Amino acid sequence: MAQTSTQKQATAGTFQDAEIILRLYDLRREDKMRKARHWFQTRFKANNLDEFQKQTATAEANAYFRNVINYWEMACMFVARGILNEEMFFEICGELLSVWEKVRPILQDVRKTRKNPLFLKYTEQVAGRYIDWVNSEAPGAYDWIVSLNRPQ
Repeated sequence: MAQTSTQKQATAGTFQDAEIILRLYDLRREDKMRKARHWFQTRFKANNLDEFQKQTATAEANAYFRNVINYWEMACMFVARGILNEEMFFEICGELLSVWEKVRPILQDVRKTRKNPLFLKYTEQVAGRYIDWVNSEAPGAYDWIVSLNRPQ
């Protein structure tokens, strides 16, 4: 049986990696971000562009959406650019896959509408690598995450 990377020698992180992860965690705990994350996980369920526009039509909902996606895009940029150890990030930031599954169905349409092919570029890149990592480390876990976040 093949060893998972957690059974193999883990990629060494640095104290700087740990500090970035702790700072990201602190941002997630801020009151506005907690409210935005709660809204995103419990209320945001868009299958298409029309549903997305309806669900983010109010100033509050739009702000919540932007808070969540901008937070994760920033965190993913750190990983994609090699500023933050990818494996450490994957081991501790499971919420990213939940967010990714909620935006994935609408991403291409939002990019076209905004005329911005770079919208959530880092989130898409890192989520793809994260999915591969989860599938190798914990087969079946990603399918479970998908089932929890599938729009109704």
